[in-house]
Amino acid sequence: MTMWVFGYGSLLWNPGFPVARSERATLHGYARSFCMRSIHHRGTEEDPGLVLALDEQPDALCTGLALAVEAGHEDRTLAELRERELISSAYLERMLDVHLDCGKIVNAVTYVIDAHHVQYCGGLPLEEQAQIIAHAVGGRGPNTEYLYNTASHLTDIGLHDPDLEWLSQRVRTISA
Repeated sequence: MTMWVFGYGSLLWNPGFPVARSERATLHGYARSFCMRSIHHRGTEEDPGLVLALDEQPDALCTGLALAVEAGHEDRTLAELRERELISSAYLERMLDVHLDCGKIVNAVTYVIDAHHVQYCGGLPLEEQAQIIAHAVGGRGPNTEYLYNTASHLTDIGLHDPDLEWLSQRVRTISA
């Protein structure tokens, strides 16, 4: 049985595990947004950055990639994903159905935000997000790199995310 992982942010460009194949997929009931303060990877506790998370919203859709884990790497992949994604318990690991563009539905490991966690910051205005992202740096590098890589990879797979496109342009202006 194939293990699937749903990627909507950094997993698009840095899965960190062997991918047998990837397909565009849509998750119903969640929106991709910069709604999580990053205190490890793209910011610090003193100067948090922002990372994308899936924020539960009944009528929302999030399109990303369903990533099939290469056979034989499932246990290691899950352990490494948990180490990476559950570093501060702001994400919740869920098995959710994602709809592949080919019409199939697969159950995928998916990381969603815990809206009750202290790092949750849903609803920040885009300008405030841009100001935070333009200046934050964490253990995995500048917050700008995270934004630019994610926006670029969404474009590469033919996905249009107006908020990320606006943020990319605005952050480039701020950082200039």
